[in-house]
Amino acid sequence: MRYRTLGATGLQVSEIGMGCEGFSENNCAMTKTLFDFACANGINYFDLYASDPEVRRAVGRAMKGRREKFLVQSHLCSVWKNEQYLRTRDLAEVREGFEEMMRLLDTDYLDVGMIHYCDALSDWQTIVDGGVLDYARQLRREGRIRHIGLSSHNPEVALRAVESGAIEVLMFSVNPCYDLQPPSENVEDLWADAAYEHTLKNMDPQRQRLYERCQELGVGITVMKCFGGGDLLDAELSPAGAALTVSQCIHYALTRPAVGTVLCGAHTPAQLAQSLAYETADDAEKDYAAALAAFPKISWEGHCMYCSHCQPCPMQISIADVTKFLNLTRAERCVPETVRSHYLLLDRHGSDCIGCGACETRCPFGVPIRENMRAAAEVFGI
Repeated sequence: MRYRTLGATGLQVSEIGMGCEGFSENNCAMTKTLFDFACANGINYFDLYASDPEVRRAVGRAMKGRREKFLVQSHLCSVWKNEQYLRTRDLAEVREGFEEMMRLLDTDYLDVGMIHYCDALSDWQTIVDGGVLDYARQLRREGRIRHIGLSSHNPEVALRAVESGAIEVLMFSVNPCYDLQPPSENVEDLWADAAYEHTLKNMDPQRQRLYERCQELGVGITVMKCFGGGDLLDAELSPAGAALTVSQCIHYALTRPAVGTVLCGAHTPAQLAQSLAYETADDAEKDYAAALAAFPKISWEGHCMYCSHCQPCPMQISIADVTKFLNLTRAERCVPETVRSHYLLLDRHGSDCIGCGACETRCPFGVPIRENMRAAAEVFGI
C-alpha cells in the first residue's frame, strides 16, 4: 500500500480507503470482515457517514483493540431520528448525535470530523452562522476531533468553504464524468441523463479551480463517488456511454491535485480487493487517457488530464507537475509563494525543455505542452 499526506493535516493516509456502504450487509456482520481485510492489507482510512446506530456500533466493535490502526473520518450533522437518517443543522441535534456516535464507536476522538453534506451556499452560511462550525472548532480544541472537514458535491460551495480557511479536509465527488458538470445545488444533476445529452467539452473550470486551490491551501481531498455509484464501470449505465475499469477510475481520482485517498465502496472483501488491486496494477492497467479520449460526446481537447502519457521526457521533466503548478498560477493570476517553492523543488523545470515535441505526439488530448513549458519558465523565472 502506498500512503499520502492528507493536505496539511500531517495524516498519512492509504491511497485506497473504505466507504461505509457495505458495513450494514448481513445485519452488520460484514463490518468486521471488511475491517479485518483492510487491516491485513494496509488500508488505514475509512469514512462513516451512516447514522444508523447499529452500523456505528458494529464499527466500534470492529475497531476494538486496534483503534490506532485506523484513521476515522466520521460525520457531524448526520443523525438518526424516527428510525431513519437525517441531515440536520439544529445544534442540539448535532451535539446529541455526536455524543451518541462517539459512544457507539467507543472512541475518544475522530481523526476527521466531517460536517455532513453541504451543497448550497445558503446551507454553508447556516453552518457558519448557526453554530455548527463553532461547535466543530470547540471539539477540535478539546481534542475530540483532530481535523475539521466538509463533504460536498458542489464545487462552488466547496470552494467557498476551502477559501474561508475553516476546513482542513474536503470530501468531494471526483470522477471524469462529474468533473464535466457545472455547479449545482441538486446532487442528482450529476448523473441525470439530460446532463449528458449534448457534447461536453473539458472539465468544469470551477472544479479545476477547486482542486488547485485545495492543493495551494493545503486542504486534503478524500474522494467519494469515484465509480459514480458503479455506473462508470458499466457501459450501459455510464453517462459517458463507455465503461472504465476500477483501476482507471481510481487513477483518475488520485491524479487530481490535493487528493489523498479514494474511498472505495465495497459490499464484500472481494469487491474491496478489486480496488486494492490498483496498488499492484501496471501503468497500462491504470491508464485512463485513451478511454477518456474515446468517450462519445465528451472532449478534453487541449486540456491536460495529468495522465503522463506525454512521458518519458528526454530531459526528465515531470511534465504533469510543471503543468499543475503553472495552472495554479493561472487560476490565481499571480505566483503564490507556496506554489513557487514547490515548483523550484522539482528536479527539472520548464526552462529545461528543448522543444523536441515528442511529448505532444503522445498526448491524447492535444495539449500544447511546449507552450506550457515556455510559459512556466517565464512565470517562475526558471
